[in-house]
This record gives sequence, C-alpha cells and structure tokens, in this order.
Amino acid sequence: MLERGLYVATFLAAIGSGLVAGIFFAFSNFVMPALGRVAPTSGIAAMQAINVTVINPGFMLAFMGTAVLCLALALGSWLWLGEWSGKLLLLASLVYLIACIGVTMGLNVPLNDALAVLQPETAQAGQLWLRYLVDWTFWNHVRTAASALALVLFTLVLIGRSAG
Repeated sequence: MLERGLYVATFLAAIGSGLVAGIFFAFSNFVMPALGRVAPTSGIAAMQAINVTVINPGFMLAFMGTAVLCLALALGSWLWLGEWSGKLLLLASLVYLIACIGVTMGLNVPLNDALAVLQPETAQAGQLWLRYLVDWTFWNHVRTAASALALVLFTLVLIGRSAG
C-alpha cells in the first residue's frame, strides 16, 4: 500500500513539475520578452498585476502542491533508496525544492516585492525595470530548467518502477 502511494505521488509530482515548467517556460520565452518591448511604465504595471494575479488556487496547487509532494517523496524515497529509482526520486524532489521553490522564494519573490512598491511613472522605476527584466528572467530560466529536470527524473523513476 505504501509503495503504491509512493508511485501515485511520484506520478502527481511529475505532472506538477511539468505544469510548473510550462508556466515558467512561457514567461522566459515570450511573456518577459514581450513586457520588455513595451514602455517601462506599461511593463511595470503589467508585471505588478501578474504578480498579484498569480496568487490563485490553480497556480498555487501546481506550484506549492508539487512542493508538498516533493517533501513527502524525499522522505518516502527511503523505501526505494537501495535501488537507483529511490536515489532518482530523492534527487528529483531536491531539484524541485531547491532550484524551483528555493530560487523562487530567495530570488524571484524579493525582485517581485521590490517591483511592487515602484511607481511606474518615475525615471528611477524605468532604470530598475531594465535590471529587473534581466535578473528576474535569468532566475526564471533556472526555475524552468529545474522544473523540467524534475519532470524528467520523476518520469525515469516511474519508468523504472513499472519496468521492474
């Protein structure tokens, strides 16, 4: 029963990692470049609105729900730790928790908090916006890669468990 629950949780973590990777991929590849093409006042205002709107049940379920699954899977990986699938399960969970959640909370959120207090019409805001675009997008690339890597690792665990 415990083994079946671990398998199902791994499947759900793979789905969650994939959803989050897709969201971050979209931001890295067209949302942020598009916001960088408009006037800073418009880009700042749009990103401020996005940062408020993103706190919604759908995104939070995918983003933080996957983190909760990863915590449980990191702890549950002991069940398979003697096999390569257990080591991959632990690695996948840690990649998501450290390079996706950790980067978000430690780097992207503070950048968002600093952006939230800007008045878009000021000259200083325009300068900070240009720096924000570079820094936020760089760390978003890291989150994208981490979420995608976690997806691949979780999928390898599932393939390995179903084949053996």
